[in-house]
Amino acid sequence: MDTSKHQTVRNLVFLALLIAGLLFLSFTTPKVSKSFISFQTFDCPTSANRKITPVAAETKKDELEEALGRSSMANRTVIIAVVDRAYAEEEIPNMLDLFLESFWVGEGTRELVDHLLIVAVDQTAYDRCLYRGLHCYRLETEGVDFTGGGREKVFMSEDFIKMMWRRTLFLLDVLKRGYSFIFTDTDVMWLRNPFTMLNTNQTQSVDIQFSTDAFLGNPTSKYNPINTGFYHVRSNNRTIALFEKWYGLKDNSTGLKEQDVLQNLTRKGVLRELNMTARFLETRHFSGFCQDSKDFGSVITVHANCCRYISAKVADLIRVLNDWKKFKGAGAQANQTTSFRWSPHFACRRSWRLQKNITG
Repeated sequence: MDTSKHQTVRNLVFLALLIAGLLFLSFTTPKVSKSFISFQTFDCPTSANRKITPVAAETKKDELEEALGRSSMANRTVIIAVVDRAYAEEEIPNMLDLFLESFWVGEGTRELVDHLLIVAVDQTAYDRCLYRGLHCYRLETEGVDFTGGGREKVFMSEDFIKMMWRRTLFLLDVLKRGYSFIFTDTDVMWLRNPFTMLNTNQTQSVDIQFSTDAFLGNPTSKYNPINTGFYHVRSNNRTIALFEKWYGLKDNSTGLKEQDVLQNLTRKGVLRELNMTARFLETRHFSGFCQDSKDFGSVITVHANCCRYISAKVADLIRVLNDWKKFKGAGAQANQTTSFRWSPHFACRRSWRLQKNITG
């Protein structure tokens, strides 16, 4: 009897445990199942469903385009100057200092700095540009070192000619991007706003406007000696074709600077061939050391051309800015007299007799 009772109790305990186990499973199984399903639908980083992030080269906007966009006017015109270490650091004041000072003391020129793009061919020039808070672009050329130990690229040296051709290629790139420009050397003093003469109703159809070393009297004559240290170019198919043809002669022009090659092209009729309209600027307005303007009331720029070394250019350009300040200080009286004359360019005249350490 006792044995039967013990057996019955064991059976009841077993049955109770079995029921409890089944109930436990019934409540816990959905949670396990849900967790498993959730794991199965998680977006694993497989090649089939991974989100592809573009590499930096694909997402980074073109640095030159950004620089041009920041500095250009509403009509996509920009003022461009190319600078290297020697022009940005060598003298105190250096050439870049004087260049910027001319915008400050000029008439109607201060706001033009907002549209000036400094193209630096070495890191020192680029750093100097950034320090001054200007629009800056670092021009790098694979396999070419424009630093030259910081030494000046003396007129007609091998490195000077290389840099001039690299400048031409860069300006071609600017034109292809749809930007018109004034190119200016930093040894050009901006005393008045040149756009008042370069962008008029009469000049809207002119493709290219060159400064000259000496003006021969006819603004359309191809025999005017051009100077590529200051010129205005409108971006269109004709000017792009001219620059392509011009740069294409680089390797067949040994011993010639890029300005000489362009001069030869114009005299051989390339402007007519490309159906271009060109204008050669009077030195009365766009003066230079080769041929001084005698009209202080009309002068727009002064270029330290016909000068060999930076030190000589700086010395004589300091005199130019001093002459200009005296003229402005004279006020209305200055416009009624012809007594104002530029100081003699003694340093530049002597520069042709000096011998310096030439780079290249």
